[in-house]
Amino acid sequence: MEINIKPIGIIYTPYKEVKGIPCQAYKSQKQGRVKVYKQFAEGLDDIEGFSHIILVYYLHKASGYKLKAKPFLDGIPHGIFAIRGPYRPNHIGISTVRLLKRRGRELIVKGMDMVNGTPLLDIKPYVPTFDQRSNVKIGWLKGKV
Repeated sequence: MEINIKPIGIIYTPYKEVKGIPCQAYKSQKQGRVKVYKQFAEGLDDIEGFSHIILVYYLHKASGYKLKAKPFLDGIPHGIFAIRGPYRPNHIGISTVRLLKRRGRELIVKGMDMVNGTPLLDIKPYVPTFDQRSNVKIGWLKGKV
C-alpha cells in the first residue's frame, strides 16, 4: 500500500531551530501563524468559531527513528509509541493550539511548539465532547505531569 500525503500549508513560529522549543504546546505562550495554501483556503470556512484547533504536521527536522527513546520527563527508555518524541517512523506531530483570529487563509495561533517552516498536514477543531476522556490512565507519566 502506498500513502501519499502532501502539505496543505506552512506553520510559522518564532523558533528558528529545534533547540529551545517547549516540549508541549500547553507550555508555550508563543504566537505563530498557520498559512494554508490557496487551493485549501475554502476548508477554513467557519473555523473562527472554535477557540482551539489541532494541528497535524510533519516533523521535517527529524531523521530516522528509534523504537525506544528517553523522553524529556524520564531517564528511562520507553517505546516510541508510549512517548511524544519526534524520532517516529512517520515523523507526524500534533499540537492543540489556541486560535486567536483568522485573516483570510492565515490563522494566528498561540501555543507554538514546532520549528519555523513546519509543513502543515491537517487542521481539526478541538471539541471537548469528542476529545476529552474520563478515567484516563497515563502510564509511566503518572506523577510526572
